[in-house]
Amino acid sequence: MPSGAAFVSLGLGDPWAVSALHGRGTGDLLDALVQTFSTDDAAAPGPHDDAAAPGGPRLFSVAIVGRPNVGKSTLFNRLIGDDRSVVHDLPGTTRDAIDTIVDTDDGPVRFVDTAGMRRRSRVDENTEYYSIVRALKAIDSADVALLVIDATEGVTHQDQRLAERVDAAGCPVVVLLNKWEILDAERRADVTYQMSQRLHFIGDAPVLKVSALTGKGVHKLLPALAGSIDDYHRRVPTRKVNEVLRLAQAAQPAPHGARVLYATQGAVDPPTFTLFANKTVPPTYLRYLERRLREELDFGSTPIKLRVRRRGD
Repeated sequence: MPSGAAFVSLGLGDPWAVSALHGRGTGDLLDALVQTFSTDDAAAPGPHDDAAAPGGPRLFSVAIVGRPNVGKSTLFNRLIGDDRSVVHDLPGTTRDAIDTIVDTDDGPVRFVDTAGMRRRSRVDENTEYYSIVRALKAIDSADVALLVIDATEGVTHQDQRLAERVDAAGCPVVVLLNKWEILDAERRADVTYQMSQRLHFIGDAPVLKVSALTGKGVHKLLPALAGSIDDYHRRVPTRKVNEVLRLAQAAQPAPHGARVLYATQGAVDPPTFTLFANKTVPPTYLRYLERRLREELDFGSTPIKLRVRRRGD
C-alpha cells in the first residue's frame, strides 16, 4: 500500500488521506473543498433554479417529448443554436433530460430535451427505465410540451399515449410533424387525416410542419409558444364564465336534474374553474361543459380543469 507522499509525484496537489468506510478525514476534506468555492459562484442561480432571480418571474419551461429517434435532439440543438444533445440514428441516444435557457422576444425560455419514450414492455434496461422516469418528471413540471412526431411514420399508437400523458399533466401541447419535407402530397393528406382522428382529444393544439434537420418551419415555433403562454396564464371574468355555462345548459340540460348554479375561475396555470352544482354532475356532461368553455372562451389547446362542489358541501 503506497503512502500519501507517493501521490505527490503525480503533480495534482496535496493528497488527502480519508476512509470512505469509516469517515476518517472526510471532515478536513470538506473544509478544504468549501474554501475553494467563491461567493460569486454560490450566489449565481443554477440551470435548474425555477426563478431567474430572487423574487423574479419563474422561467417558462418547454419540454420536448416524443418517441425515440423522431428528431427531438436535432430540434433541441437547432432551437438553442448549439450541439448540446448527441444526435445519432440509433434510438435511445439521449439518456437524460438536458435543459438550456434561451433568450427570446417574450423573455427567457427553458427548453428541455427528454429521452425518447417507448412502451413499457419494450424497456429492458435499468438506464432506459430511469431516463423515462426523468422524462415524465420533465413533462409534469413543464408549462408547454412539444410533441415531436415523425411524419414519415404517421401518428402511431405510442404518439397517442404520449399525447394522453401530456394532456393528463395539465400543460398545453404543440405538435411538431418533423421530416415533413420528405412526404409527397398524398402522404401529407394522410398524416393530416390521422391527426384529426387520433389526436382529436388535444383540442385545437397548434400543429407545425417542420424539418428539424434543415430548420424549415422552425421559426413558427416561438410565436405558437407565445399564444400558449398567454392562454395558460389567462383569467376570465366570473360574469363571462357564468354566461357561457348558462347558455350551454340551456342548449343541452344535464340528465337527472343536475344543474350548475354558479361558477368561478379559482386558479390559472392551467385555468381552473370551480362549479357549484345542486347535485352530482355526470362525467360526460362535465366534458360537454369543458368543451363549451374552451370554445366560447377561446382557450385553444390549453387544458382547463373543472372542479365540482355540491351546494352545501
